[in-house]
Amino acid sequence: MSAGRNRNVAKIQSTYVEQQENAEIASSRKRKLLIRRLSLSLAFAIFVSYFMISSILSQASMIDAKKAQKKQLDHKLAELKKQQDLLKEDIVKLNDDDYIAKLARKEYFFSKKNEIIFNIPEDKKEKSTGN
Repeated sequence: MSAGRNRNVAKIQSTYVEQQENAEIASSRKRKLLIRRLSLSLAFAIFVSYFMISSILSQASMIDAKKAQKKQLDHKLAELKKQQDLLKEDIVKLNDDDYIAKLARKEYFFSKKNEIIFNIPEDKKEKSTGN
């Protein structure tokens, strides 16, 4: 009795055997449907996960860009506040008559009585202060 021989086995046709075959067929159908449902659920979960992760990453990059922009604008605001303070100081100085007289003598070469103004060219000033 070798294993290589084909044996013809007849099936018993009874209600029990038919019920078992039907149960086996129903079980395989349920398994196939379960696999299909799980595959579909997995595909949907992957799609939703991809969408959520890409949304999170794009929002994170947008937040980084906004933080960099905020830092730049804060720096610009600090510079503008410095400039505003300097301008306020200039306003206070320009209300002083002595400062205006000094500024006029310096910029427009006005002089007091018996005062001599010497004009030194700018490039010579730079050379003398550089040494």
